[in-house]
This record gives sequence, C-alpha cells and structure tokens, in this order.
Amino acid sequence: MCMSPHILLVEDDSELLSLMTDYLSQHDFKISTATTGNIAIEKIYQLQPDLVILDMLLPEKDGFTVCREVRANYKGLIMMLTALEDDIDQVAGLEAGADDYVIKPIQPRVLLARIKALLRRKTEESQMAVPKKNALQFGRLEINSATRTVTLASQVISLTTAEFDLLNLLAQHAGEILCRETLLNHTRGIHYDGLDRSIDFKIANLRKKLGDDATRPTHILTVRGQGYLFVAESW
Repeated sequence: MCMSPHILLVEDDSELLSLMTDYLSQHDFKISTATTGNIAIEKIYQLQPDLVILDMLLPEKDGFTVCREVRANYKGLIMMLTALEDDIDQVAGLEAGADDYVIKPIQPRVLLARIKALLRRKTEESQMAVPKKNALQFGRLEINSATRTVTLASQVISLTTAEFDLLNLLAQHAGEILCRETLLNHTRGIHYDGLDRSIDFKIANLRKKLGDDATRPTHILTVRGQGYLFVAESW
C-alpha cells in the first residue's frame, strides 16, 4: 500500500488553515501544520514533507525568508500562496526557490489539481532509471536526469525542482524553439493563458544561476513572439 503524500501547510489564518487541512485530508493527504515562519523551518527540517504550502505573510519570518533558508537543505516541493495578481509576490517566491504558486483567494479544486500535478511529475521523474551515460552533455554543462543534478565547469548548480524540469526540457529540445504553452504544459501541467509569467521568471533565474548575461544571453535565447531556444553549442 502506498503511503499518502505528506504536506506541510504553513498559514497563520486559522480559518483558512482549518479549511485547507480538512479539504486535503479528505483527499488522502497526510497533513501537518505550522503558523509561524520559525515553526515552519523547524518542521520542514524535522518532517521532510513531500510538499510545503507556504503563505507569503507569516509572523516571525515571512514566506520568502523561510523558502530561502530551507531551500539548500530541503529537496522537496514548495508551493507559495500569493496575493491576487501580485507579480512582485510571484517573482519573489520563484526567485526564493519555490516550485509553483497559487493565487489567493484559494479555489480548493484548483489547489488540489496543482498539488497533484506537482507530486505526479516528481514521482514520475524519480522512477525514471536513466543511466549516467545518457546524461545530457553540452560542453561544460551536464544535466543528469537520474540524479537530477546540473554541473557547469565541474561546479554543481543548485536548482529548484521547477528550474531543473524547465532546463532539462529545453536541453532535450536543443536547437528548437519551445513556446510558453509547451513549456507550461510539460513543466506545470497547465495551459498558457497569455498572462502567466512563471516561465519567464524561471528563465531569468536559470540565466542568473548559469552565468548567462540577462541583457545579452547566449545560452538560453528569447525568440520574440515565439518562445525560448536552448543553444547547444554555446556552453
């Protein structure tokens, strides 16, 4: 019998926390809770949940700080709860190391679908038996799907789950222009509505971590009106 995925809910609004706990428990998730940033950090390290659902505004330490502090030592998934249509929150959450975000006010069925999509992709990827000889190699860059590691000039590059998925997908289609619809569908399981900027934010993070000039990128190119292009020969 498979164990239920373990989710840590971090939210200081007691009514919302109770509603999310009850709803997700009814869908066979194991739920733990935290109401402050400091407690959240303790429980993330102690419990190592499969997924942390993390509110932005918390007592003691906000969600951004919690995400940044735990990211280096926590390899699970982090989903941020952001303010309605607040691009600043969304950018900051992704830059802090979040894998996805859900906009408040929360729609339970949307939240459930996003949780299942994140967990499903991680499960599928962890079960893939890809030998190291099949790791993608581009000059100084190596992307290993089996170990989910990225090295550049023999230095390990720390990426979030979402960032790795995006880079790996682009690299698998090196030399092809991939539109945002394709990238969103394959990495987050959702359709592009013409407004979602999460792919753009993750591309910016990847460029920064991989030493690609944001103003004149040479490794991951923006093709205006079409999408993004991974340049195999540039590494």
